[in-house]
Amino acid sequence: MNYYGHPITKLIEELAMLPGVGRKTAQRLAFHILQMPEGQAKSLAGAIISAKENIRYCSKCYTLTDTDPCPICANEKRTKDTIMVVEDPRDMAAYEKTKHYKGLYHILHGAISPMIGIGPSDLKIKELLERVQNDPIEEVILATNPNIEGEATAMYIGKLLKPLGIKVTRIANGVPVGGDLEYVDEVTLSRALEGRREL
Repeated sequence: MNYYGHPITKLIEELAMLPGVGRKTAQRLAFHILQMPEGQAKSLAGAIISAKENIRYCSKCYTLTDTDPCPICANEKRTKDTIMVVEDPRDMAAYEKTKHYKGLYHILHGAISPMIGIGPSDLKIKELLERVQNDPIEEVILATNPNIEGEATAMYIGKLLKPLGIKVTRIANGVPVGGDLEYVDEVTLSRALEGRREL
């Protein structure tokens, strides 16, 4: 039922479609937005529109960026012979916070999950293989999440890369099973990176 008028109801419905936001949280957010000064609300709306219009995939690593290549791929000081494969741009950001890894990244944008219909062709695996074959890559670090989907994805990619004669390693334990990399602290991530093993 429409208690507040169509514009507020529509705002609540749109906010409720965001991940992790239920109807009550959406309602709270909507009323908070309505109580903001007009300039702040317009700034929020402008930031959303600007991000949607200007953010795209890096043509090399497939992270989200407003420049192509992204700042990490364009950085000449990065080690160019190592690629860390992660599921999500947030995982890359988590590793960057450790200030421990100096190589390049490749973002898959997900993990293999047959239960929800995500297969290898839905991820950026083909692009990873092309990159490895065209660039002088010596090591690929598989840093997918330590859950069933992440492990399956790492094993699948490892089997594809092994015949190419490239060293393939997996991040070590220390990252909790079932956890997401973006929530793991920097010390744990650093230890997992140092203790990686060859597949």
